[in-house]
Amino acid sequence: MKGVFIAFDQAHRDAVIDTLDHLNCRGFSLIEQMQGRGSKTGDPHYGTHAWAAMNSGIITIVNDNIIESLLASLKKIDEDAPMLGIRAFVWNIEQCY
Repeated sequence: MKGVFIAFDQAHRDAVIDTLDHLNCRGFSLIEQMQGRGSKTGDPHYGTHAWAAMNSGIITIVNDNIIESLLASLKKIDEDAPMLGIRAFVWNIEQCY
């Protein structure tokens, strides 16, 4: 099992959830209002007058065999609108119940 944290501009919300649905990743937790800024490019997302955009985040636990397809789909979303921003981070899950 792998844990995946996906941070994304709120405009990507439906596309990210559709991607999870398409890959049969049923369980996830959504954080609607996240502030942050990318490590490489893009504008900060602080929800202020100067930086009005906001991020969201999803954390999900998926089977190992889904990771490559999930990351490829998220990369495609990013490539279609690179100024909005989306990133995914994957780590091993040792145990769960």
